[in-house]
Amino acid sequence: MSKSRSFPERAEPVLIVGMILGIALITQRYSIDLFRWGLGILVASTILEIAVGNLPTEGSFGRSMILIVVILGIFVAVFALGVWLVPVLSQLGR
Repeated sequence: MSKSRSFPERAEPVLIVGMILGIALITQRYSIDLFRWGLGILVASTILEIAVGNLPTEGSFGRSMILIVVILGIFVAVFALGVWLVPVLSQLGR
């Protein structure tokens, strides 16, 4: 009998397809709008893949959503800290 797959096991292939689609849209040469959509899809899929890739495979949907929000919150905090630190650290050498 086939076992039901958990949320992370079902989400990862979808996100990988999203990344491939984003790359395909970025590499096309005919429309800047498709390029923009591809870039957005690629960035969103990559960031979500970072979060989903760190989830335990046995987690339920609700627990997975909570962990994704926490992981994305950490991601945003680290990014914001980096943005804040760049001007501070660049002034140290002057």
